[in-house]
Amino acid sequence: MHSLENLCSGAREVAAMAADVIRNGFNNSHEIVHKGTVDLVTEVDIASERLIRRELLSRFPKIRFHGEEDGGDDWRHGEVWVVDPLDGTTNFANRLPHFAVSIALCNDGEPVAGVVMNPMNNDVYHCFKGGGAFVNGTSIRVGTQSAMNDALAVTGFPYNRRENIEVIVERLKIMLMHVQCVRRLGSAALDLCHIARGVFAVYWETNLKPWDVAAGTLLVHEAGGRVTRFDGTPMALDSFELLATNGILHGEAMRLLAPTLVR
Repeated sequence: MHSLENLCSGAREVAAMAADVIRNGFNNSHEIVHKGTVDLVTEVDIASERLIRRELLSRFPKIRFHGEEDGGDDWRHGEVWVVDPLDGTTNFANRLPHFAVSIALCNDGEPVAGVVMNPMNNDVYHCFKGGGAFVNGTSIRVGTQSAMNDALAVTGFPYNRRENIEVIVERLKIMLMHVQCVRRLGSAALDLCHIARGVFAVYWETNLKPWDVAAGTLLVHEAGGRVTRFDGTPMALDSFELLATNGILHGEAMRLLAPTLVR
């Protein structure tokens, strides 16, 4: 039986292999397919996922697999790898060098180990339950900002934004009136990593998928932060809402988002 530390180490090796595939394809012309109106997939997403699946199953044949592109086993039951082979495909397809490989191990739907790697600067984030959070082997912690005016925040615009533009803009307006500033970078996995390492103090977004957030949410928890739904209730990986903060500002962020809750 493998320890979480060994499983995490194996996932780091596999993430590095996938990162090589992505980096080598960065400047190529891409075969872009639209999964939705603005939701893209390229041949590199698919190649990355198939490599990750093959390598993880080779190392850990008893652990099942679920990936964004090809699907797989039900991630809610038992031990399952939950993988986003290229988080930030729109950035990648437009040659904006900000995207990631995200690999999480879930046990009955709860992340217990995670790896996120940025192929373009080789930053590798990893964590396992109870073991802390790290980037490139160095321990990280969430920030200590205690006032919203000192908090750099980040958000994302969901793929269904055209159907929900009013509430998305309302949330952005509220936050812009209270925080230091807001960024929108295009990779949920890396946004959560930057909460964990204290760059951002507040992150909110809707309509995320389990593979987007499985590794990153565990990183935030292990770095001392907090992740919930907008109203503070527990966030499952398939929850519609995600609010991640340094913990100190969580209550204030909930208060600011409260008028925009859709129930």
